[in-house]
Amino acid sequence: MTVALIKTPEDAPQDAQDATTAKASSTRPERRRARYLRITKAALKDDRVRATGRLAVRHGAYVLGGTRVVGRRIWDGRTASRYERMIRAAEAAGLLDEVKEWEQRGQDFRAARHRRRIELLQFALQAPKAIGAATAGGASLLLLIGILLAWANHDITDVAAPFETVADLVRWVSIIAGVIWGPGLALAPWIGLAAVWAIGQHQHTAPQWALPASARIYGDAITPSIVVVAFRDLGISALRKAIEGMGDLGAALLSPIKTAGCGVEVDVHLPSGVSTEEIQNRRRKLAENLNRHEHEVFITIPPQPRTVRLWIADSGALDEPIGISPLMLDENATADYYTGAAPWGQNLRGDLVDLSVFQRHILLTGLSNQGKTAALRALALWLALDPTVDFYIADLKGVGDWRGFLGLAQLLIQGPTDAHVAQATDMVEWGVDEMQTRIALLEESGSTEGVTREMARTDPRFRPIVLIVDEAQVAYGCAAKSPDGRPYGGSKATSRYFQAVKKIHDQGRAVNVTIWEGTQDPTDENLPKRSREGNHVRGSLVLGTESQAKMALGEAPVDAGAAPHKLRRDLDRGTLVVAGGVKMEPGETSVTVRTYFLSGDDAVVLTDRAKARRQGVATVHKLEVVQDVDHLADLAAAVGRERRVRTTEVVHRLKTRNHAVYEHWNGARLKALLAEYDEEPGTLDGYPVVKLESVERALERRAEELAEAQ
Repeated sequence: MTVALIKTPEDAPQDAQDATTAKASSTRPERRRARYLRITKAALKDDRVRATGRLAVRHGAYVLGGTRVVGRRIWDGRTASRYERMIRAAEAAGLLDEVKEWEQRGQDFRAARHRRRIELLQFALQAPKAIGAATAGGASLLLLIGILLAWANHDITDVAAPFETVADLVRWVSIIAGVIWGPGLALAPWIGLAAVWAIGQHQHTAPQWALPASARIYGDAITPSIVVVAFRDLGISALRKAIEGMGDLGAALLSPIKTAGCGVEVDVHLPSGVSTEEIQNRRRKLAENLNRHEHEVFITIPPQPRTVRLWIADSGALDEPIGISPLMLDENATADYYTGAAPWGQNLRGDLVDLSVFQRHILLTGLSNQGKTAALRALALWLALDPTVDFYIADLKGVGDWRGFLGLAQLLIQGPTDAHVAQATDMVEWGVDEMQTRIALLEESGSTEGVTREMARTDPRFRPIVLIVDEAQVAYGCAAKSPDGRPYGGSKATSRYFQAVKKIHDQGRAVNVTIWEGTQDPTDENLPKRSREGNHVRGSLVLGTESQAKMALGEAPVDAGAAPHKLRRDLDRGTLVVAGGVKMEPGETSVTVRTYFLSGDDAVVLTDRAKARRQGVATVHKLEVVQDVDHLADLAAAVGRERRVRTTEVVHRLKTRNHAVYEHWNGARLKALLAEYDEEPGTLDGYPVVKLESVERALERRAEELAEAQ
């Protein structure tokens, strides 16, 4: 039988009241939780609560961390765990010699510990006998003292006096110990707690956020742990496994971190299986792991095998200017071509970089508008303070960057046209003729030390000559041809500008004839390989690719870490990577130099100082060639149809033919002319002669080269 409950209208108010009560009771805990949550959030936002929380966490972490440190020290002192860790770390780093050393130390430790334990067991067996002997000996000594006292005092009771004294001493020690024991026992835990707290505080075992502001290590600081973690997270499996296998001893891979200029420097010895090239290829990721931008981390390869050297800049330091050039600060600054060096800038360590230009050919390259001309001009402005140096300048950009050398340079060509390239080529070819003349004069002088400083200062025929061609890519890329059909530009055997530069590179430095070139965006077409490799100093500003960096500096510096292609365009203006000519650390192949900026107005100030120190120079804007001389044709005319003519007679005929041109020619100069066409003089009866067949072959070879060029 089923009974149905039917609610009447009178029951409805009661049901509604019950539902309201149930709903209220169910929402009350939620309201309490919401209220507690609001109170908690408000408390956490309160500085006093947060400071109190940091204080509690900090000191608690000091105690826990200090306890851990003490425990590890005790454990390391009583076990061989320290040696095991060092062995694992050395194995992970691939340092097999250190593995053997730590294994030997571990064996020595275990042997010494075994000896101590054996000695302790032996002492336990021998202790009763030793205690008995000591007791008997002590009692005998006290008895002897008592007998002596009794004899001295004539009182037999004094025999027991030493025993009574010892008994009183024991009693007082017991009383003092009883007084101290209780408080000492109560204070011992607190003393231990204070000790581990002090150790934890010294080791900074608290979290960074809980430490006082003065003790925190911010992201800018470079510490061993930060460097190790940065290398661990580079994404190189072998490196990660090795560092994880070393545990807390990862810093064993690092040399001491040293302050170096506006940053720090550290050597990192890589574990076995990790190459330096892998690290170089991850420069950006490494920089970001170190909380730096890519341009703030420089990686080079020191002489030690499997080692990379990091220079890590302080954040933002490379964006700060390096200051004013010393040339502007010292109005009495002087220069000496032979013994001095130009104050060019600062390296990354903050040290002054001086560049010696003595008998050095220089090549500076980079992208457009990055400070190449300013860097090259800064060297010339210093050297201009030596009044014995003559300048011949071709500015193939022609916007006035070298205008300050008016009245200072012997020749100043300004302009980008083919006509200006022709004039620049004439200038460099004049330098070749001057070089050959000086070689002949040097041979006549009999000097065994080349052109000495005294000769350069007293004989105007040996004054240092610096040929400067800015924007040299215009000359190398010029397609125009001279009246004889030879092209000015290019890199063929008939290319006039290239061949003249090559000849100066080969022999010019020996007689104080040097050439400095500035060029942009290097390629094999606008900067031939043979030309760029003939320079003693090669520097590069920012470039676009690694292949261009190798063209500018050579492969060895780039493989060792030189990276002008990693510089920032516009932001690193005036920063060069230089190979050669500057002081370097052992094993370095390049130096990054932040050059001093000398503006156009500064250049005028310095050139005015230079002009005041030398006699007035009438600068010309075009080299007036005395005569368009074909030396090979003149040689053929001098030989005529004779099979062999003595060299001295040929030189005499040349001087008779054109005394102004051949005044200083001799046998060596004649030999150099034939060598340009792979020919050489012969001998007859011990005398040097010029053979007709050699001259004819030289003429044929030149004709073939011209035909190929056309």
